[in-house]
Amino acid sequence: MDDNKIVAGKVKKPGKRGRKPAKIDLKAKLERSRQSARECRARKKLRYQYLEELVSSKERAICALREELEMYKQWCTAMDQGKIPSEIKALLTGDDQKTSQGGGTHKAPKSSKNSSAGSNSQG
Repeated sequence: MDDNKIVAGKVKKPGKRGRKPAKIDLKAKLERSRQSARECRARKKLRYQYLEELVSSKERAICALREELEMYKQWCTAMDQGKIPSEIKALLTGDDQKTSQGGGTHKAPKSSKNSSAGSNSQG
């Protein structure tokens, strides 16, 4: 009587609850398992390909940004020595031409960024 449980006045024998499973064809079950594993590996492969492409594109973006940063550092070094790089001269003359044509929206934000950046680096 130790193995039996009394629930609501009824004696229940230990064991699995619910319906007894129907006799499942073992070969069919194994084939479903194999198919599921194949699909899982295919999904995993696609996920890794996507992630590798994402990492690659981010690495390219980082390289481009590093090159741009190095260019700006060189410009700052040249300007600290009292030289104005030709690229900056070209940008300034291009902006001057735009302001004379009435499209001077580009020059003001650049100068405000430079002045705020300069105050941050000194403070």
